[in-house]
Amino acid sequence: QVQLVESGGGLVQPGGSLRLSCAASGIIFRINSMGWFRRAPGKPRELVADITSGGSTSYTDSVKGRFTISRDNLKNTVYLQMNNLKPDDTAVYYCNTASPNPNYWGQGTQVTVSS
Repeated sequence: QVQLVESGGGLVQPGGSLRLSCAASGIIFRINSMGWFRRAPGKPRELVADITSGGSTSYTDSVKGRFTISRDNLKNTVYLQMNNLKPDDTAVYYCNTASPNPNYWGQGTQVTVSS
C-alpha cells in the first residue's frame, strides 16, 4: 500500500521560510518523478514543482526563484524548500507522483503565510 506523508507546514510571516518533507513508502521511489502540489482556498489543486528520477526540476512561474524541490532516494523522501513566502502561498501542500495518482493523495500539510 502506497503512503505519502507530508510534514513541515506551519504559520509563517511574509518573507519567511519553511521546508516541507514527504516520506514515501510502498512505491519504488527512485524511479518515480515526484511532485509537490497545493490547494489554496477556493482554487483547484495545482502542481507547484516536480523532480524527475534523475534530478531535473521544474516549477510553476509563481514560485520560480523562491522554492526548491529536492529528493533523497536513500530516504525515500522529497523536499520543498520555500523561501520568501508570500500570502498567496497559503494552501495545503501535497506530494504525489508528478503525474498524480488519485489513490496516493495524503492528508497534506497546511502552510499559512500571514502577518
